[in-house]
Amino acid sequence: MADETHLAALKQGARAWNEWRAAHPDTRPNLFGASLRGLDLANADLAGGDLREADLRGAVLSGAILVGANLAGANLFKAVLDGADLSGAIVSGVRFLNCAQLMATRNWQSTFRDSDLACGAAIPPIADRL
Repeated sequence: MADETHLAALKQGARAWNEWRAAHPDTRPNLFGASLRGLDLANADLAGGDLREADLRGAVLSGAILVGANLAGANLFKAVLDGADLSGAIVSGVRFLNCAQLMATRNWQSTFRDSDLACGAAIPPIADRL
């Protein structure tokens, strides 16, 4: 389950979230299974976050920092990912993610993803991440 403090801070918007992150630099965001449906998370710093099984349907993640985040099993139906940084993120098992969405992000080639999301680039072995 998601940490209620983290969830409350994030639901205040990206600016408030980024300020909270700056004040808690050693805290890994725990948003496991969180309902973030339709939220505007543009430019939010979610680096290293646990977003496994999160409901991100319709969420705006444009320019978000998802470096090293774990999105395994998250629902990205109609999520906007344009310009999000996915360097080293885990997107294996993500639902409703396609090559067009993935390729609109930055550093998508370094994501740990399923073979149906190769999108013309080599997939790093997930074992390197664990």
